[in-house]
Amino acid sequence: MRNDTAAAVAAFPQRHPRVARVYHPGLATGEQKRIVGAQMRGGGGMLSAVLDANTERTAAVVDRLRLFAIAPSLGGVESLVTQPITTHHGLDPAERAKRGIADSMVRLSAGLEDANVLIADRAQALDAD
Repeated sequence: MRNDTAAAVAAFPQRHPRVARVYHPGLATGEQKRIVGAQMRGGGGMLSAVLDANTERTAAVVDRLRLFAIAPSLGGVESLVTQPITTHHGLDPAERAKRGIADSMVRLSAGLEDANVLIADRAQALDAD
């Protein structure tokens, strides 16, 4: 189930030293958790992570992923990854920052693959430097 897979993939980078922040409804706390519980039956297959890296190092991490296909948009049965800096290239860096879009952010869509395999792929991509 994509909800469970995405939740497992979202939980992994929270413990990784190169990940600054993870966004996924299943990680919500406080009032946000109450809202998620009232509105959703699961956390969904999408998550975002802000890496402790510059734009070039973030792109290198994305390029090292083996199971997540780089895509201009997300959604489907296969696991996909994109950097919002590419989808929001029309915004200057200050406007992206104002909207919470860090140059080191990656967005992932968990597909039907096994969560442990996807987690291993993310780990090797983050640890390759």
